Amino acid sequence: MPRILLVKTTSMGDIIHNMPIVTDILNRFPDAQIDWVVEESFADIARLHPGVYSIIPVAMRRWKKNLFNRKTWQEFSAFRHRLKAQTYDAVLDTQGLLKSAIISRLARGTRHGQDKNTAREGIAASLYHHAHHIPQRLHAVVRNRLLAAQALGYELPLSMPEYRLQAPDEALPLDLPANYVVCVHGTSREEKLWPVASWVALGRHLTSQQLPMLLPWSDASEHERALSIASQVSGAVVLPKMRLTQLATLLKGAHGVIGLDTGLMHMAVALSVPTLGIYTDTELWRVGPFPSAKAKANAIGGKPGLPTVDEAIRAFTQLLEA
Repeated sequence: MPRILLVKTTSMGDIIHNMPIVTDILNRFPDAQIDWVVEESFADIARLHPGVYSIIPVAMRRWKKNLFNRKTWQEFSAFRHRLKAQTYDAVLDTQGLLKSAIISRLARGTRHGQDKNTAREGIAASLYHHAHHIPQRLHAVVRNRLLAAQALGYELPLSMPEYRLQAPDEALPLDLPANYVVCVHGTSREEKLWPVASWVALGRHLTSQQLPMLLPWSDASEHERALSIASQVSGAVVLPKMRLTQLATLLKGAHGVIGLDTGLMHMAVALSVPTLGIYTDTELWRVGPFPSAKAKANAIGGKPGLPTVDEAIRAFTQLLEA
């Protein structure tokens, strides 16, 4: 039974993009045991793939803020002990950062990653037993799948990715309207945002089509933006704060999802919900929506770009009618 460790710690979108390799590996080695090192705040996301045998949470973000705390070093020692408790046939670092390469080095097994010319941080390549050339001008999903294929000695599948996410049946803290559309208006960088006025115009169009607009949020600034949008769109709902697993349940039941380049939008794509991505500061070829064979997803914009409301309405309408 092959024992394989995946190292992809952050962020949510990157974790979603890593999931097809779990499916690829199990299609090639059905009895493989696949463990995954992931940042503690995203552990519940990695668990959504039923093929993951064990999740090994790491707390790099929290530990960096508390380097001189005794509890930090106790937790790190426990994490290191857990990594070394298993000997792996292959350790795959698909993140390509120095921090992920260091985590890989703590594990027992043959380490694989990207070479110095293609890793996000070239120095990471020096910590692998095998550094593979993974061309950078490929979508993140393809790069991950190619690394796994090269490391484990099988041909890169020509099929579309299979995410195989299973959204939990979580209880949600509100009654949902029929045919709701989740609008993911928040993102990690200011440059990725779409103007509030554009969301308002889009929301009014959705309302005219009897498609209620639901607005999730994760922090104070996103909450304020959601309230601003909802105050100008009849029937729009600002959602209560939700756990990631609850958001997965919410997305799975949506009539459609419209979102910026952010983890929740990519989760909707992986859950095979009709999804429109709105891109203003990232390249579509690199991290655009990448659906499975039976899913429907599309994107507008790119880098640089500021898609219009009319473009969004037209693209979303075409998506629902496809």
